Amino acid sequence: MPPPADIVKVAIEWPGANAQLIEMDQKRPLSSIIREVCDGWSLSGSEQFALRYADGPQLYITEQSRGEIKNGTILRLAISPARAARQLLERIQSHGIDARLEALKELAKLSADPTFATEFINMEGIGTLARLVESGTHFGEMLAFTLTAFLELMDHGIVSWDLISLSFIKQIAGYVNQPMVDVSILQRSLAILESMVLNSHSLYHRVAQEITVGQLIGHLSNQEIQTYAIALINALFLKAPEDRRQEDYTNPLEQHLTEMASTLAQKHLRSIILNHVIRGNRPIKAEMAHQLYVLQVLTFNLLEERMMTKMDPNDQAQRDIIFELRRIAFDGENDPTGTEKRKAMYTKDYKMLGFTNHVNPAMDFTQTPPGMLALDNMLYLAKVHQDTYIRIVLENSSREDKHECPFGRCAIELTRMLCEILQVGELPNEGCNDYHPMFFTHDRAWEEFFCVCIQLLNKTWKEMRATAEDFNKVMQVVREQITRALAMKPSSLDQLKNKLRGLNYSEILRLRQSERMSQDDFQSPPIIELRERIQPEILELIKQQRLNRLCEGSCFRKLGNRRRQEKFWFCRLSLNHKVLHYGDLDESPQGEVPFELLSDKIPVSDIKSVVTGKDCPHMKEKSALKQNKEVLELAFSVLYDPDETLNFVAPNKYEYCIWTDGLCALLGREMGSDLTRSDLDTLISMEMKLRLLDLENITIPEAPPPVPKEPSSYNFTYNYS
Repeated sequence: MPPPADIVKVAIEWPGANAQLIEMDQKRPLSSIIREVCDGWSLSGSEQFALRYADGPQLYITEQSRGEIKNGTILRLAISPARAARQLLERIQSHGIDARLEALKELAKLSADPTFATEFINMEGIGTLARLVESGTHFGEMLAFTLTAFLELMDHGIVSWDLISLSFIKQIAGYVNQPMVDVSILQRSLAILESMVLNSHSLYHRVAQEITVGQLIGHLSNQEIQTYAIALINALFLKAPEDRRQEDYTNPLEQHLTEMASTLAQKHLRSIILNHVIRGNRPIKAEMAHQLYVLQVLTFNLLEERMMTKMDPNDQAQRDIIFELRRIAFDGENDPTGTEKRKAMYTKDYKMLGFTNHVNPAMDFTQTPPGMLALDNMLYLAKVHQDTYIRIVLENSSREDKHECPFGRCAIELTRMLCEILQVGELPNEGCNDYHPMFFTHDRAWEEFFCVCIQLLNKTWKEMRATAEDFNKVMQVVREQITRALAMKPSSLDQLKNKLRGLNYSEILRLRQSERMSQDDFQSPPIIELRERIQPEILELIKQQRLNRLCEGSCFRKLGNRRRQEKFWFCRLSLNHKVLHYGDLDESPQGEVPFELLSDKIPVSDIKSVVTGKDCPHMKEKSALKQNKEVLELAFSVLYDPDETLNFVAPNKYEYCIWTDGLCALLGREMGSDLTRSDLDTLISMEMKLRLLDLENITIPEAPPPVPKEPSSYNFTYNYS
């Protein structure tokens, strides 16, 4: 029969005696059990004794904590907390150095116990330790144990930190400022100062007046105390008044830590942390990782003020920034003399810059977040990465197919997104170690991060062939690209760029599908069999969609035309899928072009093959060698009898995939583009989810539905979200 739940079998030790094995009744008073144990060893005065754990922290057992005792626990009979506190207090004030050292060593160990700490503090023990430190007569191990005991006792929260004297603070700060101090003393001194700052508003100001940026940065090269130094920097930074965090000073390393956000001080701090901590020869432990995360959060929180500042449309200085964006983008074109002409030109330019409000773009920055922070990011890109800025703006402003990426709107929304991802304005989370090494590699890490991400957004927009209606979908994909890249912890901004290159839109679709299909349920034999049965039907559906798109036709630009007036040509497949019709156009068409306007045609039966890229005849020509890589990736040709070719350069990757897949389907060949693979995975998943809702109905139609007479009636819409 198992013992009652209230009975715990334990062993109790006493120096020089055999251990007692007893069954402790948890319903009996603890004092009664201690009296019985003392009687077993003929010890009088049981009220002077207590029970402690023999292993681990060796905490005292009280009526409140006795419920944690488990069967088989080894306990130890010891003098009571009150008696121990009294004895140690007397010994640390004795004249014998050796006796005092041993007492302080034992005190440092016992101070972690809340029961002992309460008794020691009630005997004015903290005041005694503070006076020992203030006297300046303790050094080496004796001082280290004193500081350890003091810190442990204060951490229990029994006594307010506000009671600490200024002379004590100066003495502790003096240890930090001295060039040659024992590591153990430095560690404890830094930890005490950190606790003062975090637990007392009044002590923050006193500590901040005693410690400078340069003094703490000097300790970061010592691997034994790096963590303590950064923790104090973080504490002072965290508690600094809002109006003191943003100030600049001419001599930042000599300023107090209330001004630690000084630009030059941050540069020096960042460089030291990068070289001596992040790239040091020791692995970064959990506590250091947490402190780096805290410093990262606090640094980004300096952006909060700008993030929450609305633009004042009547502030000329702020409006001048928008004028500067326009000037840089459009090469400082001379303004027309007339007011009306100037206003009309500005409106046109602001539309090309991608602002939502073309008349007064200042209104775009009145929403917080991101407020003025978005404008700061845009100006940084325009000034520091001017070529990139001009390329993005002009590349999209010159497009006529409604697929332009609005730079202004995108920059504002991207800034808001980055603030959410990096939690700008939020306090650090306890226990979080999520720091990013790359943010310590550049003095303007936030701005550079934005510049990388705005280029990613522009690239993803083109890959998705997005229009204004797809804005939110694009932003969702970009958020996923950024968060996935950050999760890989790139060590530099260049590594971030490489990670993002590998996370293009096709890869995001593949990862989404892979993650959905990696679930255990999707790996079971019945599900795999269902997928195999569904795949031919879905492929036929995709094939029909591709052919229907060819029936609708597409517009292509004439290759090599360098005249200002561009030339176009149009190509479409006949509704019976037997003839390709094509012909020249004077301008880009709006909608379908009737077959009657397309004077040339190629019978499908004459088509021999379809080639792509560098295998295309027009890519092998001498003049084509100057074409860039993007053109090469969009080129394809139809080879037909007798030895003739019809050469294409698709307007974008989407049209390229549609046409090459459609032509392969027309010729009875396999469709192999990334778009087809993505569509296949997506549609199979959707169909499987629908069919799994009704497991009894998994039959496949004997034949695919017939080709409709009107191409548009069989189209399906892609959902890229």
